[in-house]
This record gives sequence, structure tokens and C-alpha cells, in this order.
Amino acid sequence: MTESKLFDVRIDEPSAPIYSRAKERFDSLAKPVDGLGRFEDIICRIAAIRGKVMPDISNKCLVIMCSDNGVVDEGVSQTDRSVTAEVAALMGKNKSSVGAMTYVCPVKIFPVDIGIDCDERIEGVLDRKIARGTGNISKEPAMTSRQCLDAIQTGIDMAVSCACQGFDIIATGEMGIGNTTSSTALFCALTGADVKSVTGRGAGLSDEGLKRKTHVIESALKFHSLDSCPGKPDREYAFAALAKVGGLDLAGLAGVFIGGAQNHVPVVIDGAVSAVAALAAYYIAPGCERYMIASHKGREAATAALSVMGLFPVIDADMALGEGTGAVLLFTMLDMIMSVYRDGTRFEETDIDRYERFNV
Repeated sequence: MTESKLFDVRIDEPSAPIYSRAKERFDSLAKPVDGLGRFEDIICRIAAIRGKVMPDISNKCLVIMCSDNGVVDEGVSQTDRSVTAEVAALMGKNKSSVGAMTYVCPVKIFPVDIGIDCDERIEGVLDRKIARGTGNISKEPAMTSRQCLDAIQTGIDMAVSCACQGFDIIATGEMGIGNTTSSTALFCALTGADVKSVTGRGAGLSDEGLKRKTHVIESALKFHSLDSCPGKPDREYAFAALAKVGGLDLAGLAGVFIGGAQNHVPVVIDGAVSAVAALAAYYIAPGCERYMIASHKGREAATAALSVMGLFPVIDADMALGEGTGAVLLFTMLDMIMSVYRDGTRFEETDIDRYERFNV
């Protein structure tokens, strides 16, 4: 892939007529209008994306991008980078936190080594390594343009592979010590948000650690001349920001969002890191946000990236685990809503008068 080819990506509109027909089906069920709230909109959007009034979301998968971040050298995390490989190994054995969740919610997990700082291949983890982690963003770019393009292409290829294997919906997850620092830096670069107001404690930092992390992000943005966002970023600016202060995991996830949209497969956003990757995709390939589904409002303030794209999370549980756990939690809820949508009693089967919709 080249930058020009990436910037030429065009995303189809989901089917508006199918969305309307799905909404009509919800209104035909024996319940109040919009009684299931935002869940109704999610199912209608999935129907429009898949081009079917009765979409099937039984085949689910989770793509987890795993990568290390050079900025860890600045003391922005409680743990060292070796934890990334250790948790990825658990993912490969389906023994990480999200793996345990799939015992009750069948989901095929695809852990991807896109940039773990190790030489050996990790059993059960797809080897798509582009580099052994990123550069230290406080002193150098996270990635070269070539590495960033390759990471995005890796994500697109994963989405294509999932679509070809018959998966109906893709969840996104990540694992990478230090990636709340890189994702916060990228969020600020793309939105102009105040660093102090959006920098969180990640996996757990002391007050002193939080101050250090905030300073590192501020310094990195200034070093890369990203401390003044030019209004709404264009494709070129968003890509450059992703390469300079993002991460291989972020770029890979951005590719998953773009590839899902190109293949008419809905992609579920997890927490803050996933949301910032989605925001980068939103600016690089406008229109792909119409194929995204927000799962939860994470603890990190960078989940505000969702509101920039006009997306609304339906879970507010103060989660900060990563791995795609919030996205997989949403899967179980969507199965319940689909059960109502598919098998719920309709007004015509009862003596209850149908509710009238008033658009005000």
C-alpha cells in the first residue's frame, strides 16, 4: 500500500432502505416505540451494513493487536514491556481475561503480534510483526511512514480474512504496555484536547507517575509539532500524527476499521485505545465510522473520541481492562436484543393497540 492508495479509499454508504425496514420491524413488536433505546439503532445499523433486514451475527470474532511502545522507557507505566509478550502468550492459549469471557460467549479470538518486543514466535498468536515495538515518541517518531502503512494494511488484511471466513461481526482489542500514553497523545493530536485533562492512570499510576506521563505526552506533541490541531484533521495530517505518536497496535486497529467498512462487516470498538484507533481511521478513510459500533465508555478520557464520530457507547461500567473485553461484553447483549428483534411478539398477534411513532 502507498499513501496515495490509502487516501483514495472510498467507503460505501450502508443501506438506508434496509435501516428503515429494520426500524419498522422493531416498531411492529409489542413494546413501546424505541423501548430498547440505542440497542435498536445498533441492530438497525447492523442490518443496513449487512444489507439484510434479518442479519445474522452468530459468527463472531475478536482481533487483538499486540505491540510494545518505546515510550515505556520514560516511566509512563507501572510494569515493563515484557508483560506484553506474557499476556499475548495467555491470549494464544485462550487463558487471558477475554479468553475466559468467551467460555460463555463463543467468539473466535485472533491475537496478532504486530510489534511485540521479542524474537520468538508466540504459540497461538499470528505473527505479523512489523518491528519490535515503536520508537520513543518523546524523542523520535513512533513509526516510519512505511511501517505505519504496513500496520494499517495488516489490519485491513485481518478484516478481509475475517470476512472471507464468514464472520458476521468483528470486535477489536489490544495489548501493549504503554499504549494509553501513545493513544492519549494521538487523541490530543487529532482533537486539540488539553493533555492534562485527558491523561489517565492507565493500568495504575501513582500521582507522581501521572504527572510524569502527562509531561511526556506534552513533550512528545511539542517535539513532533502536533501540539496545535488544525481544526478538523485531513487524511494527510491524521496519518502523519498516527505515524509520529501512535503505535503499531493503533495503526493495525485503524486498518481493521477501514477493512471492515470496505467489506460491509460491522466492527465493534472496545475502550479508549480502540476508540482512538477508530478516530484515526475516521479521518484517514471518511465514512468508515458508519460501520463502527461503540461498546463501552472506558475509564480513560480518550473515549471521548466516540462522541467526535457521533457514536454512543451503551455500557458505562468504568472498565479499563483492554483486550477487547468491553466489545465482547456487548456481544452477549446484542444476542439478547437480536432474540427480541427476531422472535419477539408482534402487535398483530395480540389485542394491544400499536404505539404510534411521533418524530419531534
